[in-house]
Amino acid sequence: MGEDADTRKINHGFLRDHNYVTEADIISTVEFNHTGDLLATGDKGGRVVIFQREPESKNEPYNQGEYNVYSTFQSHEPEFDYLKSLEIEEKINKIKWLPQQNAAHALLSTNDKTIKLWKITERDKKPEGYNLKDEEGKLKDLSTVTSLQVPVLKPMDLMVEVSPRRIFANGHTYHVNSISVNSDCETYMSADDLRINLWHLAITDRSFNIVDIKPANMEDLTEVITASEFHPHHCNLFVYSSSKGSLKLCDMRASALCDKHFKLFEEPEDPSNRSFFSEIISSVSDVKFSHSGRYMLARDYLTVKVWDLNMETKPVEIYQVHDYLRSKLCSLYENDCIFDKFECAWNGSDSVIMTGAYNNFFRMFDRNTKRDVTLEASRESSKPRAILKPRRVCIGSKRKKDDISVDSLDFTKKILHTAWHPTENIIAIAATNNLYIFQDKMNSEMH
Repeated sequence: MGEDADTRKINHGFLRDHNYVTEADIISTVEFNHTGDLLATGDKGGRVVIFQREPESKNEPYNQGEYNVYSTFQSHEPEFDYLKSLEIEEKINKIKWLPQQNAAHALLSTNDKTIKLWKITERDKKPEGYNLKDEEGKLKDLSTVTSLQVPVLKPMDLMVEVSPRRIFANGHTYHVNSISVNSDCETYMSADDLRINLWHLAITDRSFNIVDIKPANMEDLTEVITASEFHPHHCNLFVYSSSKGSLKLCDMRASALCDKHFKLFEEPEDPSNRSFFSEIISSVSDVKFSHSGRYMLARDYLTVKVWDLNMETKPVEIYQVHDYLRSKLCSLYENDCIFDKFECAWNGSDSVIMTGAYNNFFRMFDRNTKRDVTLEASRESSKPRAILKPRRVCIGSKRKKDDISVDSLDFTKKILHTAWHPTENIIAIAATNNLYIFQDKMNSEMH
């Protein structure tokens, strides 16, 4: 990757007014569909915005299609739980696309409590010439109908319709943190802090509880579920991560309730590095299976780790995301940044991994060459065709030109949500209320 990273160019930046950020505009999730032609974002205002990739220009075959707004809809509204006297935020926690079965697209979106299945369809023709209805759709007086005609379909401006197909409610007592569609394309799972439920996409009134780590006495609670995902190829396997830094691989063939995992991936802690913050920074904020299904990617506060499903004792690779923050943990604890949940992503060939950091920086690690790069998503670099330059954070007084001091990092600018196109070198970066889409024009494939 290394020098190739210099050639990474901006495909598009969808920017709102940077100086005026409302809470509702902050992007809370980003997800490509299975072809990469559609990209969905959810925000704290409960809205879902779908971007569509424009077809490549025949005049400029090397100019990849850009992403433009395709549809926007309100997915969730704020609610109130009267039994528990709790407000339920409209914020979209996760979006997952379903594999496309026909001309329509479908996605799942969830807030803290309710999961919804949406159908996205296109209409570019409208029927005209009804016998019993007038142009406004009202029924005609039958006595005025003197002849019969065959209705015809006439072209019209393209209309994208989004309709709710299913609402999966009342499945979770605690906040939903992740949803994952199974490879059987019939079921999906949803996870909250203490339980994981298995749903059938066609059945909304019941789900099966497959993991329950809630202790009999809540005072005995020592860990919570932070993320979960189905295996990309084996419909019986799924993984969930915990706040203790472990990954638990479960097999639904073993028993109906998968409280007993069949593989535990946990790195033994070095007692010499033990501190007050050890448990907080070891909490896994995101876990992702590789496309091949052989590896798992786990992000904690300071590192991203690659685990081999065949080796439970230790990760096969560990990458330091922002180790320079180790000396700043105390102040990060005081401003609550230490609890930020960063996501991670694989590229299409599982050879490069990506995750976010502070100061609108994001990191990429090449697994083959072991090279890494820090890039910045900012308004300054958001002009189309602009080239992204690598950034470097330095500790201490000695620093080169363009280096940024660790003391001058802006911790309010954080990249928590990222997504990688399933086959091409296109990435989507959510930076507060802005969505950046970057594309490597020089390398159509990254290794």
